[in-house]
Amino acid sequence: MKRFLLPTAAALGLAIAASHASAGTVLRASHQFPGGQGDIRDEMVQMMARHVADADVGLTIEVYPGQSLFKAREQWGAIARGRLDITSLPLDYASGRHPEFSATLMPGLVRNQAHAQRLNDSEYMTMIKDVILDGGARVLADAWLSGGFASSEQCITSPETVAGQNIRAAGPAFEEMLEAAGASISSMPSSEVYTAMQTGVLDAANTSSMSFVSFRLYEQVECLTEPGEFALWFMYEPILISEQVWQGLTEEQQAALMEAGEAAEIYFAEEAAAIDQQMVDVYRENGVEVVSMSEDDYNAWLEIARDTSYKNFADNVPNGQAIIDAALAVE
Repeated sequence: MKRFLLPTAAALGLAIAASHASAGTVLRASHQFPGGQGDIRDEMVQMMARHVADADVGLTIEVYPGQSLFKAREQWGAIARGRLDITSLPLDYASGRHPEFSATLMPGLVRNQAHAQRLNDSEYMTMIKDVILDGGARVLADAWLSGGFASSEQCITSPETVAGQNIRAAGPAFEEMLEAAGASISSMPSSEVYTAMQTGVLDAANTSSMSFVSFRLYEQVECLTEPGEFALWFMYEPILISEQVWQGLTEEQQAALMEAGEAAEIYFAEEAAAIDQQMVDVYRENGVEVVSMSEDDYNAWLEIARDTSYKNFADNVPNGQAIIDAALAVE
């Protein structure tokens, strides 16, 4: 009678390893933004997924948009611990763990997209990326999104226009400045702003131009303050990979990811200028008043920011003054 031998544990392990090798490496990419609806951050990640697939290096990126894998504020911790592979993340969301990241959402620190591109190649960004790497992640693509303000109560231009409004500010630096101007502050990711406005928890919000469109906030507000010539709001939203995951990839896979990140970054730079105009067009089409800050408004905000956000950052964040000085040195 023929006997059937059960495979040993070692044989099973070899079989599983061979199966995984043939299937290649699958990386999970998570972000909070709507998927398949034209949000440039989702488009960047999707582009990278296509690029690495075409590179044929045994690497696949599965994209999970709209907080379908991790909640917005869970992503940094998951990346740092190697539980998540890739994310598109507003870096300031992790400033509670790494306060240096508040410098990537500092009022008036970035004036326009051309200035943001110069910052990417500066000592300022080297210092920020050192903190990112020490924290357990690596930057695959840089992205700076401009933004503005929107309110259901009153157009926000000069500092006194926020007095009495309950506003969502994207990070500590803006919260400090807005609170000093008389606003009440509610902290939440941009993905939660619509519901908060709908239920009356918020009167106003500041966020990126892309989020103003993607999250359909025009359905909840009466007035939009566009970035215009005096953009007070810029936020760094890079694509990151877990350093633990990165170190486990082959050189060919790492090279494919870097090439994919470069392609996504170029795509973003080409599209960035159109995002603000898209926001303005969509809001006007939906009957929302659109205004801009004047130079006097901008300077009044900066005066408050220097006495609050900038000062607190320099006084309380390790190497804070050096980071601010490095950013201000970029003309």
